[in-house]
Amino acid sequence: MLSQVPLLIAQASGDHDAGVKHMAQISARMAYALMCATLAWGVMIATGWANKFSSRQGLRNTHMVLATMAITFGSLHAFAFTILQLNTFSFLQILVPFANGGLFRHALGILGLELMITIAVTAGLRKKIYYRKWLRLHQVAYAAVTITVVHSWFGAIANGNLSVLWLAGLTILIPTATIALARFLPPHVLVKLGMLEPEPGFEPEPDGAGGSALDISVDNERCHRYGICQAEAPGLFQLVDDERLRYERRPPPEQFAKARAAARACPMRAIELRERVR
Repeated sequence: MLSQVPLLIAQASGDHDAGVKHMAQISARMAYALMCATLAWGVMIATGWANKFSSRQGLRNTHMVLATMAITFGSLHAFAFTILQLNTFSFLQILVPFANGGLFRHALGILGLELMITIAVTAGLRKKIYYRKWLRLHQVAYAAVTITVVHSWFGAIANGNLSVLWLAGLTILIPTATIALARFLPPHVLVKLGMLEPEPGFEPEPDGAGGSALDISVDNERCHRYGICQAEAPGLFQLVDDERLRYERRPPPEQFAKARAAARACPMRAIELRERVR
C-alpha cells in the first residue's frame, strides 16, 4: 500500500497540472483575441474610422477596456506556470527573459507582456509629456503585439495546438494585420480604396484667381497632431512641443493649393476650409 503512495501523488500532481495547463491555454487564447481587438480598435480610433460608432471618449474607454482585459488574461496565463506542481516556474522565470535557461518562446511572451504593461501604465502620461514623445512610446504597441503573436504561434507548435491556432488565430490575425498596415498608407491611397471619404469642399482653382479668399479652421477635438498637414503645407501648419498646432487662419493666395492638399491629407478630417468674398 505504501508503495503506491508515490504513484498516487504523481497522478494527483498530473491531474492538477493538466487543469492548470488548460487554464493557461484558455487565458492565452483570450489574451490573443483581446490583444488583436485592442490593436485594431486603437488604429480605428487613431485614423477616425470608428468615429461614427460612438463619442470620442466612448471610443477611448472601449480601447482601454480591451487593453486591460488583454493584459489581465496575459498575466493570468503567465501566473499559471508558477502554480504547476511539476516543472514549476519561479517568479523570476516569468519576469526576466532567459532566466535560469528560459526558452526563446517564453522570452518573447515575457517581453511582449511587459511592453504592453509599460504602455498601459504610461497611457496616463499623455497630458503630462510632449504629445509626440508619448505617441512614439504608445506606438511600441505594434512591436509588442508582433512579439506576442510570434510567442503564441511558437507555443502552439511546441504544445501540439497548431491546428487550433491555425484556423482561429489566422481568422483574428489577418483582419488585425490588414487594419494595422492600412494605418500607414498615404491618405490618397485610402481614399482610392474607399477607406476614407474625399475631403468635401470646393474644387481647386488657380491660386489667387476669382477674387476669393480662404479661411482655415482646425477642430482640436478631432486633430491628433500627426503632422501630416505640416508635411503638406509647412508654411501654414506647424506642430509645437506643447501639444498644440499653430496654423495660418487666412493664407495668402499662393498657399491655397497647399492648404487644400493639407485638408485632403488629414486622416482625421480636422481641417475645414471656407471660401469668402474679399
